[in-house]
Amino acid sequence: MIINGVSKSHAMTGWRIGYAVGDKALIKAMTNVASHSTSNPASVSQYAAIAAYTGPQDTVETMRQAFEKRLNQVYDRLVSLPGVSCVKPQGAFYLFPNFKKVADACGFDNVSDWARALLKEEKVAVIPGAGFGAPDHIRLSYATSLEKFESALDRIEHFIKKHSK
Repeated sequence: MIINGVSKSHAMTGWRIGYAVGDKALIKAMTNVASHSTSNPASVSQYAAIAAYTGPQDTVETMRQAFEKRLNQVYDRLVSLPGVSCVKPQGAFYLFPNFKKVADACGFDNVSDWARALLKEEKVAVIPGAGFGAPDHIRLSYATSLEKFESALDRIEHFIKKHSK
């Protein structure tokens, strides 16, 4: 079974276009479930995915290199923040650092509360890891400009320093 999509490979997050290749009976069963639990993708999204897969692929490598450069520039800065630990991703544009020690040091009951306060005070949106089954983590996307990500890290660092006991 192969399941894939254009979200990451072609920077088409939110388009919700993917595919599956596998045994005919399994694909049929998947189709039956999906037809009753999801809506169909818009035709423009389907045509965009076809163009992404059949068009020139040089931009995919350019994009991959840009994300790798961004990751390499922000990862060290992120893990240098007091209490932050993070496994360096191998193929995503998200970081999933553990912020448990940070939340504790800042006097919050949990990472989700810490993330809500960060948004309110510093206007930095992070996704609490509780929704991914990892309540001690946050998800950060570096699918933005390096300048914006650096600014977010500046604000996160300021927030940590302001609240640390």
